[in-house]
Amino acid sequence: MANTAQSRKRARQAVKRRQHNAPLRSMLRTHIKKVVYAIDAGNKEEAIEAYKSAVPVIDRMADKGLIHKNKAARHKSRLNAHIKAM
Repeated sequence: MANTAQSRKRARQAVKRRQHNAPLRSMLRTHIKKVVYAIDAGNKEEAIEAYKSAVPVIDRMADKGLIHKNKAARHKSRLNAHIKAM
């Protein structure tokens, strides 16, 4: 349990941040999964469309600091490589 006023405030802020970030993180994962499922299904056109809609979301989450910019780049690179390998 937080003892000082500062630590109590930081705990409150952490709760707010977690509630704000959870749906954003979920949206990010959903967009990535749509691309992965399309790749697994072997549907290249659907995978390309899902990738095009996922890239701005990935970039936006990186800009917000939800994920690191390198992680965003890694996701985009790997998804694109899988699509090109189809």
